Amino acid sequence: MKKFIIGLMVAFSTSAFAAPFTIGVIADCQYCDADTAGARQYRNSPAKLQACVEDLNTKDLEFTVHLGDFIDKDWESFDVVGPILAKLKHPSHHVLGNHDYSVADDKKKHVHTKMGLKTRYYDFTVKGWRFVALDGNDVSFHGYPKGSALYQVAEKYYVDNNIESPKWNGAVGKGQMKWLEHVLADATKKGQSVVLMAHFPIYPENTHNLWNAEEIVALIDANDCVKAYFNGHNHAGNYGEKNGVHYITFKGMVDTAESAYSTVEVTDTELRITGYGRQDDKTLTIRKSGE
Repeated sequence: MKKFIIGLMVAFSTSAFAAPFTIGVIADCQYCDADTAGARQYRNSPAKLQACVEDLNTKDLEFTVHLGDFIDKDWESFDVVGPILAKLKHPSHHVLGNHDYSVADDKKKHVHTKMGLKTRYYDFTVKGWRFVALDGNDVSFHGYPKGSALYQVAEKYYVDNNIESPKWNGAVGKGQMKWLEHVLADATKKGQSVVLMAHFPIYPENTHNLWNAEEIVALIDANDCVKAYFNGHNHAGNYGEKNGVHYITFKGMVDTAESAYSTVEVTDTELRITGYGRQDDKTLTIRKSGE
């Protein structure tokens, strides 16, 4: 009888409270006070972000996430775009990108707190959905001062694993992987659906992918609570589907004179992406657990 009651509680928690809701998604605002380079119009990013915030404030959103590379370089850049994003009327979250660490070495340890984060990776729950923010700079050359112990860890990792991916990518370290395993197990126990959010893609194969992308994809394959993986980094955007999981690379805001951002409506059966500017619309079916 006790197991039956617990089962009813889980079913009730995942159906009654998993009402449709909508979130905002921005990738690669990537501001700095620098001349345009190729498609990247750095000085236009504050105006694009301002217009984006004004538009998102007209919508009923649970939260907005920025998927990394909030700045391109220089500590002072945070003070230009940070106050703009702070004008959102609903909560906002960051994941950490490689360019967010393009600051002086003595500032690197303060980047996540400057962006309002208590920890470099974390999770939170909205209406029966678990959102998990990963740190792909965990093992990296840019995330730590040159010559430091953690920088040397990245050097060894890169050599020992015969990495051919560019050095401006990174990896999720062992400690974070164990944490992620625990989070996914807990989400499964609670009957929650999961969206992973990171700066770096992991699927399909691409030069922008994390160094240990295959390891993370394998973990996702083993946990059918995961429904989608959101990322930035590849400004052109991308999409892949594997075993019913949607891997969505959102287009970079910094590129071209046109902006790029999205809203994502989450229902029990679909993710409905509405794109603005260069971002495409998509309607994606959510896989059912156990299938």
